[in-house]
Amino acid sequence: MTELRFSPRLGCLAALAAGVLTTLTASPFELWWLGPVAAGLVYLGIQALSPGQAALRGWCYGVGLFGSGASWVYVSIHDYGYTGVPLAAFLTGLFVASMALYFAATLWLYRRLCGPRLAFLSFAGAWVLGEWLRTWLFTGFPWLLLGSSHVDSPLAPWAPIGGVYALSLITVLSGTLAVEFLRRRWWAAAPVAALWLIPLALPTQWTTPAGEPLRVALLQGNLDQLIKWTPEGQRIAANTYLALTREQDDDVDLIVWPEAALPMFEQEAAPILERAQSNLAPGTALLTGILQREGDGLYYNSVIGLGNAEGEYRKEHLVPFGEFLPLESLLRGTIAFFDLPMPAMTPGPAGQRPLRAAGTVIGNAICYEIIYADLVAERARDAELLLTVSNDTWFGESIGPLQHLQMARLRALENGRYVVRATSNGVTAIIDPQGRVTARAPQFETVALTGDATPMQGLTPFTRTGSWPVWLLAALLVLPGLRLKS
Repeated sequence: MTELRFSPRLGCLAALAAGVLTTLTASPFELWWLGPVAAGLVYLGIQALSPGQAALRGWCYGVGLFGSGASWVYVSIHDYGYTGVPLAAFLTGLFVASMALYFAATLWLYRRLCGPRLAFLSFAGAWVLGEWLRTWLFTGFPWLLLGSSHVDSPLAPWAPIGGVYALSLITVLSGTLAVEFLRRRWWAAAPVAALWLIPLALPTQWTTPAGEPLRVALLQGNLDQLIKWTPEGQRIAANTYLALTREQDDDVDLIVWPEAALPMFEQEAAPILERAQSNLAPGTALLTGILQREGDGLYYNSVIGLGNAEGEYRKEHLVPFGEFLPLESLLRGTIAFFDLPMPAMTPGPAGQRPLRAAGTVIGNAICYEIIYADLVAERARDAELLLTVSNDTWFGESIGPLQHLQMARLRALENGRYVVRATSNGVTAIIDPQGRVTARAPQFETVALTGDATPMQGLTPFTRTGSWPVWLLAALLVLPGLRLKS
């Protein structure tokens, strides 16, 4: 029987193409069915490679994925980081090449430790363990995980059971089993069919309403990021959000301003917040993203409540180069991008109590935090509604905000909770517990999005356990393929 494989050069080109195909599975393209194809292309012929060749193939896949799917990094560096085109292109390329090393390391270890026995299983397990590594190592970057695109696919019912990593595992298994099927191992069709047909028998609803729907108003100020932190930008921000708040009907239960809606610290914003509170109808709550300053050199990216609200939340998982600068003593002063007028944020403590607003317990995830499935599941265990505030202005008109929305939709599906998402210029949306967008504001417009969001009770299997059962399963799948002798 002829073995299906690529030559080393063609294999690298196929891996590069597979990375681009993975981007096409995500928003705004949403061609989720390309996920198994991409995984199969990387898997095809990998047993013929040395560990070094496998690492190169993994790196090529990562370059294809992040070069096409995270191109918005260039927008952040060039358009808003005051960096020229050549240097912005170099830094973006450096980011892409560095992130691709996660896949290089994963495939190097796979070929170093695993042999051909049950390779279709061990490869899938190794892939998911690599995604786990990418989620947490060096603060993590779980953007464009292979399972993230399946919020609208037939595999979606697996999400409340095993989360995004279960979707990744099934996607890779589908790809590796498809390759085995092409090798005339006809038995491979049965497990693929089972993985895709079982969702037809799974529950579509794991949680139940905990009360009456809340009338929610999400305010999108659409402020110019380039002037936001100037005195003029501060005046525009205050006037915009105060005006949008005054326009809300008395039947609105919850008003939400986005991340750092007012470009100033809470102490400086106090008069504006007092005016906003005076405009609230009795019983109405207002939650806003705000920067807090405490003591000497402690700065927090936070959410606070006004009116019928209590508590605060301080962002726990910060963004490197966005909210703090690694190796600050070495990088400050080298280029303008590293000298933006933003103090280094302090991470909030773990185990913070949820906010309560309009009689509803609310779990928070500020901006980037929404892409961390286990962090959001932890918040959902004690909450009836999930809130994420964000400033996606840094992405410009790229595909970044649409990918960000898709991941927020998957968090809603995983946890059986409504997610309300307020952003500076899009994509502001209300998402139901099945991950469906029930209301959405147009991007790049000053608008108030109103709609209903129902508090939910009960826990999905994923909310109860998080991702560790899938990570354990992935490790068990690798074990049969381990070489007994080096």
